[in-house]
Amino acid sequence: MTQPIAEGPLQTSSVRSDIRPFHVSFPEQQLTDLRRRVKATKWPERETVADDTQGVRLATMQALASYWADNYDWRKVEAKLNSFPNFITNIDGMDIHFIHVKSKEKNALPMIVTHGWPGSVIEQLKIIDPLTNPTKYGGTASDAFDLVIPSIPGYGFSGKPTAPGWNPVRIAKTWTTLMRNLGYKKFVAQGGDWGNSITEIFYKNGLGYANEMALRPQTLYGIADSPIGLAAWILDHDDSSYKMIARSIAGQHEGLSRDDILDNITMYWLTNTAISSARLYWDNVHTLPPGGFFTVRNVKLPVAVTVFPDEIYAAPRTWAEKAYSNMIYYNKFPKGTHFAAWEQPEYFVTGMRDGFRSLRSSAAAGGRAD
Repeated sequence: MTQPIAEGPLQTSSVRSDIRPFHVSFPEQQLTDLRRRVKATKWPERETVADDTQGVRLATMQALASYWADNYDWRKVEAKLNSFPNFITNIDGMDIHFIHVKSKEKNALPMIVTHGWPGSVIEQLKIIDPLTNPTKYGGTASDAFDLVIPSIPGYGFSGKPTAPGWNPVRIAKTWTTLMRNLGYKKFVAQGGDWGNSITEIFYKNGLGYANEMALRPQTLYGIADSPIGLAAWILDHDDSSYKMIARSIAGQHEGLSRDDILDNITMYWLTNTAISSARLYWDNVHTLPPGGFFTVRNVKLPVAVTVFPDEIYAAPRTWAEKAYSNMIYYNKFPKGTHFAAWEQPEYFVTGMRDGFRSLRSSAAAGGRAD
């Protein structure tokens, strides 16, 4: 679900930090060690049922492991990442990594796009060219965006928090500072996943990871020590996404390929962010007032909502209208799971173009990630 929102009076740091270029490069010995660990996996016996009700199936994980160890090439996604301008800046004592791609078109609309868990900036790579260079992808010059795609603290190439408090509210304020430091006084934002809180009361299957990370993230040493443990943990995000990914691993053509899946998992492994990313769930629960996924927050600012049918919660229009009194756009696409930009980039791009069109000429256009 996408929630572009007009800019509010956020209190942010006024100190402009240096912005320095960043290049992605991991030593070959880290990749060699990863392959060695995958091959040395101590496997359990197979599940005792003929479906996915006990979790990620042994055959799925062994097929993924075989490809990971013998055929997968991290250097391809590393080169893709480096084909875009990457930067690091320090805001409020935290190193923030971000990709910043400016459109060649005049009057391009600035937009900050935020990934979630278990995501990274890799999720957004497929949408960069269509959004910044729309005339090449069936759009018009007036559809152009300038894109800023940051890594959440504790994720990817951003710094790791060393104390509690880096919750979604603080991150939203940091994003506003980042956009202002880049010279954008007005901008829009796109975000799902960490735009809302997910509670177990609404979901019985497939979201046990959220409970553990919200309660005891430091206990998850196994996913920091075992690549296969990390991969299984990430794959079992939600039922619909897992089934789509499992079909992809089995060789069916789906929205994500085996390489897509391993690009993101390998990112978590190489950056050693399995635990640091999990702490965001703890911070969300322990450093903010209570609030559930379906809590209506009385947002008065312009909001566009895009819905994908196999999302964890495919918000109906009736709920969205109650939640957002100034909803300017609602569209439910025919296909897609939780990872819309990554899995269905064409639909995602359509939603961004159409959803923000009315704000382009409005003096009120602006935004924060929510």
